[in-house]
Amino acid sequence: MWRRVASLSSFISSSSSSSFVAQTASRLNTWESLTTGIPHQENGVSVPKEKNPFITFVLGGPGSGKGTQCIKIVETFGFKHLSAGDLLRREIASNSADGAMILNTIKEGKIVPSQVTVKLIQKEMESSGSNKFLIDGFPRTEENRVSFERIIGVEPNVVLFFDCPEEEMVKRLLNRNQGRVDDNLETIKKRLKVFEALSLPVINYYSHRGKLYTIKAVGTEDEIFEQVRPIFTAFEQAVR
Repeated sequence: MWRRVASLSSFISSSSSSSFVAQTASRLNTWESLTTGIPHQENGVSVPKEKNPFITFVLGGPGSGKGTQCIKIVETFGFKHLSAGDLLRREIASNSADGAMILNTIKEGKIVPSQVTVKLIQKEMESSGSNKFLIDGFPRTEENRVSFERIIGVEPNVVLFFDCPEEEMVKRLLNRNQGRVDDNLETIKKRLKVFEALSLPVINYYSHRGKLYTIKAVGTEDEIFEQVRPIFTAFEQAVR
């Protein structure tokens, strides 16, 4: 299954890199109409349009480097970074009933129920004061995706997929030694299998929607970021 994901991402990467400028430009008019707050008429009165948030989903297997690149995106472009994994771990630390359920689910290498994760994300978005969000590690399944769009009420503007070989992800996870309950070989293998089995439909969906950008997540942090930078630079320049 991982080979199927890698094969798809290789196709997307090669096709998108050859037409990056045209691909990005075709999305900008739609994005501007959603985010510029152009007034509309109600009973003959001009009413400012509420701006929709600019949302980027950041996808990739565990250990693909999503979090590191999100830090760089935040520093360079001023996004609010929401890590689904961090929000879940914070809920675990709160010793709530949801936290206990989340902990058991993660230990089994399974996916936390979509509504639980989306509600945590929604709470952070509403309290952040920001209008630009990186949502890291979510959605991982079609159910996640549908739940997000139903509860939040919008689609993402950009979807990044960090494509990283499985052996590299395993090595990174074992070496980071952060004391996490899911950073052991047995659980890592479960997490990779879950990702392989469930993420292809999400990746394929956003590819067909014209929102997917595939990043080859091998190399130095700066080398990988140089694939990411032009994506956000193009959108920033369009609304200056």
